[in-house]
Amino acid sequence: MKIHSFNVQPNLPENIKFLEELANDMWFTWNWQAILLFVQVDPKLWTSAKRNPKWFLGCVPQKRFEELSKDEKFVHDLNQVKEAYYNYKNNQHTWYKEHRHENGNLLTAYFSMEYGIGEGLPIYSGGLGMLAGDHMKSASDLDMPIIGVGLFYKQGYVQQVLNREGWQNEEYPDNDWAHMPVERVTKDGKEITVDIPLGNETVKACIWRVPVGRTSLYLLDTNLQENTPAQRAITEKLYGGDRENRIRQEVVLGIGGVKALSAMGIRPTVYHINEGHSAFLLFQRIIDIMKEKNLSFAQAREIVWATSVFTTHTPVIAGNEHFDPALVRKYMDFYAREMGISWDEFLALGKEKADSATYCMTVVALRLSAFCNGVAKLHGKVSREMWHNLWPGLPVSEVPITSITNGIHSASWISHELNELYRKYLFNNNQRGEVDPSDEKIWAKISDIPDAELWNVHTIRKNKLIDMVRGRLKRQLTRQGFDVMSVKKASKVLRPDTLTIGFARRFATYKRATLLFKDLNRLDKIVNNPQRPVQFVFAGKAHPADTAGKEFIKMIVGLTQNDPRFKGKIVFVEDYNMNTARYMVQGVDVWLNNPIRPMEASGTSGMKAALNGALALSILDGWWDEVGPCDFGWSIGGAENYKSDAERDTVESEAMYNLIEQDIAPAYYAKENGSEYSLPWLSLMKESIKHIAPVFNTNRMVKEYYERFYVPANNYGLILNEPGKAEAVAAWRRRIAENWYRVSVTDITPQPETAILMGDKVHFKARVVLGALTPEEIQVELYLGQRGTLGDIVKEDAIDMTCTGKDGDAYLYEVSMSPLNSGRQDYALRILPFNNDIPNVLTPLFIRWEE
Repeated sequence: MKIHSFNVQPNLPENIKFLEELANDMWFTWNWQAILLFVQVDPKLWTSAKRNPKWFLGCVPQKRFEELSKDEKFVHDLNQVKEAYYNYKNNQHTWYKEHRHENGNLLTAYFSMEYGIGEGLPIYSGGLGMLAGDHMKSASDLDMPIIGVGLFYKQGYVQQVLNREGWQNEEYPDNDWAHMPVERVTKDGKEITVDIPLGNETVKACIWRVPVGRTSLYLLDTNLQENTPAQRAITEKLYGGDRENRIRQEVVLGIGGVKALSAMGIRPTVYHINEGHSAFLLFQRIIDIMKEKNLSFAQAREIVWATSVFTTHTPVIAGNEHFDPALVRKYMDFYAREMGISWDEFLALGKEKADSATYCMTVVALRLSAFCNGVAKLHGKVSREMWHNLWPGLPVSEVPITSITNGIHSASWISHELNELYRKYLFNNNQRGEVDPSDEKIWAKISDIPDAELWNVHTIRKNKLIDMVRGRLKRQLTRQGFDVMSVKKASKVLRPDTLTIGFARRFATYKRATLLFKDLNRLDKIVNNPQRPVQFVFAGKAHPADTAGKEFIKMIVGLTQNDPRFKGKIVFVEDYNMNTARYMVQGVDVWLNNPIRPMEASGTSGMKAALNGALALSILDGWWDEVGPCDFGWSIGGAENYKSDAERDTVESEAMYNLIEQDIAPAYYAKENGSEYSLPWLSLMKESIKHIAPVFNTNRMVKEYYERFYVPANNYGLILNEPGKAEAVAAWRRRIAENWYRVSVTDITPQPETAILMGDKVHFKARVVLGALTPEEIQVELYLGQRGTLGDIVKEDAIDMTCTGKDGDAYLYEVSMSPLNSGRQDYALRILPFNNDIPNVLTPLFIRWEE
């Protein structure tokens, strides 16, 4: 049977027609007054439409629209939102307009495999997507010149369905473009498509545009009639299929993404690779530049490298994207030939070592991006240690992977009730209607909020969380076939006056969702303490292929259903999603985070909870390592090393129990004179908000990317795009490579054998042989510090030495310095390449130490 379709649009009266425009811009997702408009139309339908306004409007009866057009209050509210929307879009005093550098036509293209912007656009899976979505929202708020590139999945989000025993099954609902805030990109009235070579075939992809406030997200889609069934399936499911479909997805994202921007006439000056999935874009950029500027591979690579940003999120080697080299050759041999390099040369770009058995996308991105970072300070350190082999001879501390700590988009995660309180007491002096959550001065006024008002808002959100949990649990038990009495009891789980601790995240085993259940007798005493009871709310999904994670869920659900000590006091909420996350971070008293340190690259759920007044109970890992120990949250253990996983779990679970019993519960229940709340607890809430809110937000994060990465990358791009510059840098790098074997240090003086006094100057002289190189092409440094356990030096400082002349075949270098510390001083001398036209001469690395 051949089925045809057509789409019927709602016919809105003219005075409320703005609802259609609002539904087609993801701006609504972080504006409560906009959301409230849709709720006013039909609250129940809004919920059943999963808060997707485009779908929602298509379900509203025409009669209801006619009624609303005559409702004075609704029209007034709509006009207020309309005014706010246009003021936002046309604001001439945005952060970027007032802080932009003289940097030409800076435009950053941000590539990510997933984006979590709102439930109405379900193309996300977990934390990576949440971060990408928040990155885009802050780019809009700041008016930053950033556009997003991703894939449009037919099945973009997995729904978790638990059976009676608590075992996770998955369902994959289809996305329907007609019911989503997307539009096909056209040119001259025709839909734009791009052709992407894929092994022995060519696949077509169309482009969808998603308005995100002041910016746009572009999504590639291979589900086209012109493609074969296998080609159409490439973008069918987020992270779906086998390894072959995965690499096909990444070719479409990386290669196709660059082609799509070119087809639309968009010319980014900087490319940001959010995790290694999109690293193939580097090769398409090289090919394009080679053709456009008639450059060689080496010359074009200089431009691409200097203008590429790479953010890694994974703190373990195995968690990074690896492919079998034979599979890579099947799909990338064409691109290697287009670049004019051998297959061995191409393969070397993705291998950590010459004998590595796999091709790693993270290695590709690290080798071909000048600006690389982890997503927290500790993660940056872990990444430098993990990828040190790519820069042999370089001290770990200098491996060119820095860190920019993740944040959250505050307006998307703060409850509307609390946001109103913030507006009343903290944001009330803002003249332009837009608030920058990274402004410390705003949050310094948190003490102005009366305790009673803050607690009242917190209580409202806590009750909403409990209502949500009860409703979800009743529906779940009914679907699972439980008896009427069990369903009825679900209406009484959790108590509003009880200390509530939340745990919600992906159920990867390293996140240790079951650590709380290490000692059930101890947990029983905590949960059922007659004076200071504690209750817990759990939520989260395991990856469909993660059997161990599913076992964790099954164990927790089993305890909550079958153990009378915990029934109704510990609950597991099915199908964790953005909406569930909001209820949880906005309603719990404490947010629990207990991964194995240092395997949590950053974590952002705790930030979301903190901005809503929840206090942290966390391992010193990810972002919390930058906060704790502190006096407004609790750290589980320190940075200890353990002999075994069993010892770690025993020690840290014991520490967690102790903190809950001895510190957290007493502070929460310290209510005096019949008060409804604890003054010490309110004080902790305010201190937590004051310190965490201005730092751990994506406005601060995106501004940091702009200042540290986007602007320098753009500037180097401007230099290297000047006639002859890329050729000159490539020639210089070739000269370095060809002549580096002749570079050496022949002598350095003094080597004092007696102590010197603090304040005295020490004068160093060195003889350096450079062969065919000149002093202008290298940099000689005195490397100071303390001798490490591996025979290296842990750096405290590196001081440039000055060339003062030549003696025979050696150049003379000198420097004077005064030691800053007493005690033994260790030093070494090293030589590095130097070129003022590129950002980081250590990549690729040449370095010579005195031997």
